[in-house]
Amino acid sequence: MDDIARAADMSRPAVYQYVRNKQDAFRRLAARLLETSLNESRSAAAAQSDLTERLTGVLEAKLRLVARLWQDSPAHAAELLAVEVRQSADVIETYDMAMCELLTSAVTDARPDLPKAEADEVAALLLAFTRGLETNLSDPRVPIRRLRRGVEMFIAGLDHFPEETA
Repeated sequence: MDDIARAADMSRPAVYQYVRNKQDAFRRLAARLLETSLNESRSAAAAQSDLTERLTGVLEAKLRLVARLWQDSPAHAAELLAVEVRQSADVIETYDMAMCELLTSAVTDARPDLPKAEADEVAALLLAFTRGLETNLSDPRVPIRRLRRGVEMFIAGLDHFPEETA
């Protein structure tokens, strides 16, 4: 709470006029950060570009958020984004579901022949891949480069996925 008060240039008691406690502050901050990231992902998903660029853009917004949090405040990053943290678990779960829907929709738009269950699976795999990249953010350029290459590989694999026959 001292960090929040200092960042807001307020006294600690003044902060409590806006939040009930530390958990409430973390939950509100996590919700705001995730909503901003989701809006960036939505913009990327709606872009008039090829599937690789759209998917990369969607996931890059997520990766940039996590990298920024770890760089700015490593001590608080895990508290803000960990799914097992009770105060924000539902916010993170809602964000993950929205990300899956965005990815599934992008894949389905580009490959209408692909069954929805397969597009859902691609979305889940892409999110899992991105979470893996989040484990080492010592040089944030590396995971973003790997994200681009990984999405290219996923899309190349989709191109070899058999089209559904009537």
